[in-house]
Amino acid sequence: MGTIQIKTAIPGPKSKALTERRTAAVPRGLSHATPVYVAKAEDAWLQDVDGNRYIDFAGGIGCINIGHRREAVVDAVRGQLDKFMHTCVQVTAYENYVELAERMNKAVPGTSPKKTLFVNSGAEAVENAVKIARAHTGRAGIIAFEDAFHGRTMMALSLTSKTHPYKAGFAPLPGDVYRIPYAYCYRCSYSLKYPSCDLFCARHLEDTFKRVVASEDVAAVIAEPVLGEGGFVAPPKEFFKVLMEICHKRGVLFIADEVQSGFGRTGTLFACEQYDIDPDILVTAKSLGGGLPLAAVTGRAEIMDAPGPGGLGGTFAGNPLSCAAALAVFDLFEKEDLLARSRKLGERFQKRAKEWQRRWPMIGDVRGLGGMQALELVKNPATKEPAAEETKKITQYCYEHGLITITAGSYGNVIRVLVPLVVTDAQLDEGMDVIEAALTLVFDRDKKEATVQLA
Repeated sequence: MGTIQIKTAIPGPKSKALTERRTAAVPRGLSHATPVYVAKAEDAWLQDVDGNRYIDFAGGIGCINIGHRREAVVDAVRGQLDKFMHTCVQVTAYENYVELAERMNKAVPGTSPKKTLFVNSGAEAVENAVKIARAHTGRAGIIAFEDAFHGRTMMALSLTSKTHPYKAGFAPLPGDVYRIPYAYCYRCSYSLKYPSCDLFCARHLEDTFKRVVASEDVAAVIAEPVLGEGGFVAPPKEFFKVLMEICHKRGVLFIADEVQSGFGRTGTLFACEQYDIDPDILVTAKSLGGGLPLAAVTGRAEIMDAPGPGGLGGTFAGNPLSCAAALAVFDLFEKEDLLARSRKLGERFQKRAKEWQRRWPMIGDVRGLGGMQALELVKNPATKEPAAEETKKITQYCYEHGLITITAGSYGNVIRVLVPLVVTDAQLDEGMDVIEAALTLVFDRDKKEATVQLA
């Protein structure tokens, strides 16, 4: 018997009852990708309140790379609970905050001495990275990219690209933010082709400094090494090297947002390692805490020390329970071959997804690094018109048949894979069987409907 076990219609009666309560108690702005309510989770599967069991290809939007409720993490948190839950590190500090900072400083790429600040979430980490960059450079401007996602708090939201549902209705947003195209080769903003383009999009940064904002007014360029919400776009290998050369020539910092791509998701601990770059500041969160809220800002020591005492912090930032969990996460990556597993998962997914693409040209692009994989769906492979409605149908079919997936992309036409790295081959194949059945239903049916209309 497989992991998937569906006992009721989806959603089941208990989930429906909870949805009614949620509608009355929770604002509509908090949307749900699926209509089910979780009762239990282990490793790479979830069970809802109606007893239905699912394979989890969403991983809490990338927070569960090591798997749900790993025993080592649970034990570490339980051990910390026996000591204390909270004191506020700014009042009475504690050792595991310092120990975790030491491990982060050692793990983040680059040979320069580093320091680390812990906060609660990825968005909060981005906000603090901007503060630190501005304090160090004495400049205000920040350059971000099209299709970027950096969070939902106000400064992070200003850096985020997608308008609906994230930015619409929340203006005015903080200023001094400038946006340039990303290396989204499948949808090149300049209608060029790699490698003959000579990375025109990266070199365009020089033109931005001439025509949009003076480099001496820019504190930093911020970028995700692999776009997250923007559609799991992995740029050509040289893209970030060119960007950083331009930045450093002009005294501009480079901030790598590894909130989603970090902690083994791409097959290395940080995606920056695959691009051979040492960012001035690196932001991470999500899977760092192994399921608990924690984020980190790690950077060159002289940059991190720019804000004065009291300039950084937060009441719950670097909570001792989350720090204990993160130390256990580090131990798991050292003891288990999770990075190799991430790479193997990517290879296994790519092999089958390429077969799907040959069968259904509406799969316009198959892409990703390691266990961070995606399918971009289009109505027509020639025009690349996004197939957003078809993508919704596929994700709905998936959760109705025991697979939790989520979408991505500025056009809502990307299915992204964030399955916990502890998933078994059998579970991965079982989940991909569901995706294949969904693709068959949607694309073969659409083909039949088009044939009927032509007739």
